[in-house]
Amino acid sequence: MLSKAYQAMNCDKHKTVKKLVRTEFNIFLCHLIKTVLDKEKIIHALAKLGKNLGSQTADLNAAIELSYAKNSWFTGENVRFCLNNWSKTLTLAQLTDWTNELPQRNESPKSVGIIMAGNIPLVGLHDLLCVLVAGHKTVVKLAQNDEVLMKYCINQLITIEPALKDSIEITERVVKPDAIIATGSNNSARYFDYYFRDIPNIIRKNRTSVAVITGEETKKELELLSNDIFQYFGLGCRNVTKLLVPKDYDLVPLLDATAKWSDVQYHNKYANNTTYHRAIFLMNLTPHLDTGYLLVKEDEKLHSPLSCVFYQRFENENDILTYLKVHKDEIQVIVSSSPKFGQAFGTTQATTLTDYADGVDTLAFLSTL
Repeated sequence: MLSKAYQAMNCDKHKTVKKLVRTEFNIFLCHLIKTVLDKEKIIHALAKLGKNLGSQTADLNAAIELSYAKNSWFTGENVRFCLNNWSKTLTLAQLTDWTNELPQRNESPKSVGIIMAGNIPLVGLHDLLCVLVAGHKTVVKLAQNDEVLMKYCINQLITIEPALKDSIEITERVVKPDAIIATGSNNSARYFDYYFRDIPNIIRKNRTSVAVITGEETKKELELLSNDIFQYFGLGCRNVTKLLVPKDYDLVPLLDATAKWSDVQYHNKYANNTTYHRAIFLMNLTPHLDTGYLLVKEDEKLHSPLSCVFYQRFENENDILTYLKVHKDEIQVIVSSSPKFGQAFGTTQATTLTDYADGVDTLAFLSTL
């Protein structure tokens, strides 16, 4: 029956109908592509998402509570801090300025896989936004620790702009994408490098952040630095885990300035980390300072364990610059009271749309696909 139908379509008397059907289908397809990939519609949807993230709606509050129930690192305070930052960032003005150089519509959209981290709330959202505004389709592997909040944002976007449903797919495994953005540990990065070696990729490894202390900081500046250390319990790559200090620097004023964060010691998982590393230091007779909620140890290593901060003394400015240069591929952010070294204290988590992870311009990468 199907064979006869196809033969009939090839008959002269059906050519006109067949041409009309094809024309109507092409018109529909072009309309669908325009609806899905139109940049203006996408940035308007993102701006509405930004307003929603700053709200106190019942569904958002429920998502925050469920997220904490599944991952106790995601306290209501930390999640609200994250959401408020995104709410201030996802404005129509900032989104328009950010995407100004992108074409109105991507004529050759690709499938871009995103393998997300889940160490802090919505850490993978920026990659998702980049893929969408670049006009590509995204296939997302959510991190188990952050699936509730990410699903909330994705569902909100689709509710705001239903056409985005065809541009976002959540999967358990990213298979044969045209390009990949993957974030993980140094170990997982080796797997990603091998598995996705034949396609355009951004593969991110472990990074951390550093504070350069001059010794001339005010009490207020040291308190702002404590935010960089403790926000999100220190779980993010933008959290400071290493202090570079002058040779004769007295650490006591800095430790006093962290008192505002002393309540972290009552968080069960954080306290467990503190107890564990304290025991290790004591058993090994390792010299260290202990505030009860933060362990401070002199160490040349860049990455310190959770609930710990390493510090290293330097003779002069050139030694500091040399250290930063040697470790540049492991450092996400440098903060200091001196602009010559890095950005201001207290700003590591106040990210903008142009704060690309690892310093790699994700939009530029997606524009070359």
